[in-house]
Amino acid sequence: MDRETFNHVMEILVSRYPDEVKPAHVAGGDPFKILIGAMLSHRTRDEKTDAAFQKLFTKLPTIQSIAHAKIGEIQRLIRDVGFYRQKARRLRDVSRIILREYGGRVPSDRNELMRLPGVGPKTADIVLTHGFGMAEVAVDTHVETVAKRLGLAGDKASYEEVKRAIHNLANERHLPIINRLFIAFGREICRRPRPRCHMCPVRSYCRYFQLLGG
Repeated sequence: MDRETFNHVMEILVSRYPDEVKPAHVAGGDPFKILIGAMLSHRTRDEKTDAAFQKLFTKLPTIQSIAHAKIGEIQRLIRDVGFYRQKARRLRDVSRIILREYGGRVPSDRNELMRLPGVGPKTADIVLTHGFGMAEVAVDTHVETVAKRLGLAGDKASYEEVKRAIHNLANERHLPIINRLFIAFGREICRRPRPRCHMCPVRSYCRYFQLLGG
């Protein structure tokens, strides 16, 4: 797929999903809250993540309060999410590291973010996009599935390869919204494992659909 075609696909998706609302755990623009929300969201549905996020920050509203909280208290507040015991310790560890090494401010450098325990490429890119307004693309399951089906990257492409392929094709103004658009599209139509190709507005540009004989 060339750059012009990809950006035409993007315009179609923008028209279909003009008002997708961000989940609470990535809204608001506070880098620390977005970091914590992204860490909570690992292997957890948005509604469960949002519930835990709201409980946590209602009771422990600052980085200092999380850093000094007892592990049991954090566990109790975030029980809605998967692997909450492991996540509780990581949330406290990350809070303490940010206070100690970064003066309480979340780093805006991708490599520095990924030095924090429990923070991988996707979490770092979520923080950079929603917390610092950078043009990054967080490659979650939906983004990966849609990108590979469209033919932007090969079936065995890694996280970084998928991200690089998107960056090479997308217009700058589309980069910050690709994640939410592909998530909305992936949930409604380009499902994994059974996509609804019959109702897809971009199937004529899709490698996966063409391979099916469409």
